[in-house]
Amino acid sequence: MDYIDLGSRIRKQRKQLGWTQEEMADRVNACTSFIGHIERGTRKASLETLVSIANATNLSLDYLLAGSLQSDSMANLIPQNLTAQQRRVLQRVLSAFSESVTS
Repeated sequence: MDYIDLGSRIRKQRKQLGWTQEEMADRVNACTSFIGHIERGTRKASLETLVSIANATNLSLDYLLAGSLQSDSMANLIPQNLTAQQRRVLQRVLSAFSESVTS
């Protein structure tokens, strides 16, 4: 699992909701610094915390854990010989393209 992408999805939704990390922490019963670590991908959240985040932000767990089903299937298009960072960048580009096409 890509914890950096997981954190990016959480951060994106938190910002779309107009919440600070402190507000998110209050809503999911976690420490503000822990929310920051989750968003940066430097610490792993428990399943209980991820469920709380999903419930608070109205996101599905599959989206949090693996991205949308559509972008997950596009992950098969990404060459395996790329670095992890290159793969993340390409995955973001493919997801953005997919979102713009379906909107």
